[in-house]
Amino acid sequence: MSGSQEQPRSAKAGLSAEEVAGAEQDWEAAKAAYESFTTITKRPRPPKPLNAITIAVSSRVLFDMVEERKIYEDHGVEKYVEYQQANETITLKPGPAFSFVKALEQVNARLRELYPEDEDLFDIVLMTNNHAQVGVRLINSINHYGLLIERFCMTGGKSPIGYLKAYLTNLYLSADSEKVQEAIEAGIAAATLFTGNKNVPHDDKQLRVAFDGDAVLFSDESEIIVKEHGLDRFFEHEKINENKPLAQGPLKGFLEDLGRLQKKFYAKNERLDSPIRTYLVTARSAASSGARVLKTLRSWGVQVDEALFLAGAPKGPVLAKIRPHIFFDDQMFHIEGARQLGTVAAHVPYGIGQKYHKSKLKDSSAKK
Repeated sequence: MSGSQEQPRSAKAGLSAEEVAGAEQDWEAAKAAYESFTTITKRPRPPKPLNAITIAVSSRVLFDMVEERKIYEDHGVEKYVEYQQANETITLKPGPAFSFVKALEQVNARLRELYPEDEDLFDIVLMTNNHAQVGVRLINSINHYGLLIERFCMTGGKSPIGYLKAYLTNLYLSADSEKVQEAIEAGIAAATLFTGNKNVPHDDKQLRVAFDGDAVLFSDESEIIVKEHGLDRFFEHEKINENKPLAQGPLKGFLEDLGRLQKKFYAKNERLDSPIRTYLVTARSAASSGARVLKTLRSWGVQVDEALFLAGAPKGPVLAKIRPHIFFDDQMFHIEGARQLGTVAAHVPYGIGQKYHKSKLKDSSAKK
């Protein structure tokens, strides 16, 4: 991830050289306009999209909109919009992504202190299929909490997925599993966010992100072996391929982004006080299948701060100790176990595990 920060962003979005040049011109004009508007407030200007780590969040994960969603489902879109407009001055309560977003902004604040001119920062985009008329309440709530969210995408009932690449999105978080699946299929890192069942306080000085390994950071290659041939064959396969790096999974890029920002703090002798900490929390066992995982990360030039190999034990208690702002996993039973103990969990619908999950859902439906 060394060299120009613009290259991976534009390459990921599939932009041509002409499009990049056009985006640069547009950005310079937008930057001048923004700075003219914010000379009084001194509000930090958003980073250039080509340089930023763009995190797109839906309104239903940024805020608690359970009541509003029920109005929409029970009474339709007109009553929903009417309700939102009538309650524009009532601040929405925080949702499952709120603490994560606040932690991202804390990292940005530290980076701006150390690197005032750098634009390798997080940029939060509100990506929602809400109608524009609902935007006033969203803006009022964002300003109430002092969140630095300047870029919105409100699609008026249409799926916002088509805009993710246009916004150069690195990670998309939503409460809508179908939209998340669309994003994954479009090659964008995405996850469905679930609120923890307990109110757990988070560290407000350090962003903590926990990842599962297989089918999240890595491909589902090894999970396929487990599902189709059992554990003994899996252990044999991992031993034979110990020195062969696993292929990347959908969240590899986000871990790389976090690692790149961590190195900026290390360069300023801030390693012990870094505002970012990453965790690998895997059901693998260390002795029989852990070496390949660690060697894969090494081959990528990526580090995690802590690696926890649980050998099939429940992840919930360990996560309760870590208290991450977000935990990514591809298996719904791990998501549920994490939620029960208060962890905000993000389901990544990728790999062979989804096939087995869906077949179990069908079986349980048939029995009812």
